[in-house]
Amino acid sequence: MTIVYRILNYKNSMRITLIGSGNVATHLAAALKNAGHRIIQVYSRDAQHAAMLAYHVGAEAIDNLPVISPDTDMFIISVKDDAIIEMVKALAGYQKLIVHTSGSTNLNDMLVFTDNAGVLYPLQTFSKIKEVDFWTVPLCIEAANDHIKTNLEQLAATISNNIYHVNSADRKILHLAAVFACNFPNYLYTVAQQLLAGHQMNFDMLKPLILETAQKVQTQLPASVQTGPAVRNDVVTMDAHLQMLNGEAYLQEIYTLLSQGIIKNNNGGHGDK
Repeated sequence: MTIVYRILNYKNSMRITLIGSGNVATHLAAALKNAGHRIIQVYSRDAQHAAMLAYHVGAEAIDNLPVISPDTDMFIISVKDDAIIEMVKALAGYQKLIVHTSGSTNLNDMLVFTDNAGVLYPLQTFSKIKEVDFWTVPLCIEAANDHIKTNLEQLAATISNNIYHVNSADRKILHLAAVFACNFPNYLYTVAQQLLAGHQMNFDMLKPLILETAQKVQTQLPASVQTGPAVRNDVVTMDAHLQMLNGEAYLQEIYTLLSQGIIKNNNGGHGDK
């Protein structure tokens, strides 16, 4: 994996058709529009979703693939992973650059239908209700050839300061790591919130703890700042916690597995919490 520094002299705007209207498509469309690119159309099977995003970026909303305009330089596919190749197949006949934004779909799967293909994977969690500074978002690029690679580098440099070349195999590892780093902790936040709510306590009490943990890993390796009963191998406390989870077998299993992982990873190290 190599980093590509921002190309400051890129001035050509692109005409882009977005396939999808979800969280990633929404933020990407806004970033591209703000960078001076033109969003030609927004396609979604849900006409209302397409219309909402199209309105915000000055595009035409469509919910029928046959009415896609050929007046575009690039199709950006931002849909569920299991629908990406279906879309590639449907769009290949336009002989335009086709790019997907998935962390786990292999570029080779696209090349079955077109040689004019690439990947533009933004490594970030997106929600429509929260703005994201796209300049800070790592954009992972993969391309079918050097010409497409250059085009994607130039496009990416207009919306992000963090651009990387990542092949399909490494991108899958990156996506897996992101699930561990983002999706699983967010679920654990949900568990914590529900435990507190069950005893009339507010999740806000945990927010300073969550923030401090997140800030520590900005400058230190996560293993070096691990705290808690598991890193101390505090069996009495861990057993007490498991007793408190009686009747919630799946939470007991999660607690046990994570504690065992911490103990193994830290090899009996000591924490302060």
